[in-house]
Amino acid sequence: MEAWTDLYKELAEVIKTKTPEIEWVDLWHEQVSYLTDELPFPSPAVFISFNTMSCDDKGQLIQDCETQIDFYLFFETFSDTYVGSYNQDSAINFLRILTKLHTAFHGLSGNNFNTMRRVDMRREESGDAGNLYRISFASVIEDASAQVEYDQQSVNEVDLSKGPITRPDTTDGEPLYDIRM
Repeated sequence: MEAWTDLYKELAEVIKTKTPEIEWVDLWHEQVSYLTDELPFPSPAVFISFNTMSCDDKGQLIQDCETQIDFYLFFETFSDTYVGSYNQDSAINFLRILTKLHTAFHGLSGNNFNTMRRVDMRREESGDAGNLYRISFASVIEDASAQVEYDQQSVNEVDLSKGPITRPDTTDGEPLYDIRM
């Protein structure tokens, strides 16, 4: 298992399934701050980031990590949000998408994460590039990526005798075991 890779892929799949209007899903690298330098991406876009808040050892190099998962929703629009604007409905569509992200993940658990709960939502600075909101969830992630994995191997040369079992001789007066106190 590759804890963070598998987690990212599973979350991205939930986003694409539950919010099909999202046109781009990627890891968060502050792309909206460098729009002229970054690979162009369509909007609306969701970027995912992970931050561990604490990790508890379970043994055998496995940890339970209390993790904050951030979804950055970037929505580029030239429509107006003010009350009474003729294109207000399309301008505030990002609020509908934020709600869909919340409902898609709040209370959800998956193969690579425990039950998620929303812990924060706020507007982020986008450098006048569009609407950028962050919705954050907390979840416990089991990270077993450092655990030693053993391959199953077959043993071909095992000799099992099907003869009578001989027990040790106990009549010679010598103890079978030497227990020192």
